[in-house]
Amino acid sequence: MAYIGVILAIVYGGACLLLRFVQHRLIFVPSPIVELQPEDWQLDPEDVWLQVASETEEDAERIHGWWIPASPSTDSQNVLLYLHGNSGNLSRNYNLDQIRRFSRLGFSVLAIDYRGYGRSSDRFPNEARVYEDARIGLQYLMDTLKIAPERIFLFGHSLGGAIAIETATHHRDLAGLIIEGSFTSILEVANNRKSYAMFPLDLILTQRFNSIDKVATLTMPILFIHGTDDSVVPSFMSEKLYAAATAEKQLYLVPQAGHNDVAAIAGEENYLEKVRQFVRQVRDRQHFISDR
Repeated sequence: MAYIGVILAIVYGGACLLLRFVQHRLIFVPSPIVELQPEDWQLDPEDVWLQVASETEEDAERIHGWWIPASPSTDSQNVLLYLHGNSGNLSRNYNLDQIRRFSRLGFSVLAIDYRGYGRSSDRFPNEARVYEDARIGLQYLMDTLKIAPERIFLFGHSLGGAIAIETATHHRDLAGLIIEGSFTSILEVANNRKSYAMFPLDLILTQRFNSIDKVATLTMPILFIHGTDDSVVPSFMSEKLYAAATAEKQLYLVPQAGHNDVAAIAGEENYLEKVRQFVRQVRDRQHFISDR
């Protein structure tokens, strides 16, 4: 009987060790396959290639992105860095639909694929790398395109929301954040699903995406969006993020919407009007501060 206990302990310890080393492959589900073309969404993006700093030319890696300038017919100065979720790549239907919506609102949009996704270098992602990739995208807007940070909004969906929140902690003069269908932390996501209840996750997790602590430190306005029937990331997590945020904030809960259909269930015009109102309030706030 003692031998059985020892064997079970070894198996359990091995499972914990395995989970520690493969967790990033459970969190990230990248695809290099281009599924759909932006032209089908009336988008005409410019391909952008962003270099990742490396010590040697052989180690050089690149991030692929799309730059979609605002239509000349609009006088909008708003710019958006688009950060997608954990699976697929920019060419998924959800991402193209969202990019189209922001383009409709008059944003110039830079959408990037993290390394491992789409046409970006194929190094498998982890928490530190996707944070670095987002910072490189933001630096491109500010340093290469010479866009002032107070003109730049970050949009993040699901995991992209956690990446947006982390990015904003290093750039507190950004205009604002739009966070859709995102979570408090990977630990709470895992605990909520109960699939890993037998494991000491707080000790095992290295990929933490701990947004709940970071959001309390942000000073720019934040719009949280979530579908109340989201089965991937429950909406109570956006409610907790909203409660933790100390900056100007709004919470937009869409009844009966899931993880990827919030705008469709809300009605596209209703969804766009909510974002439009948020952006208008951000601009009014900036004008008030500058006039003081």
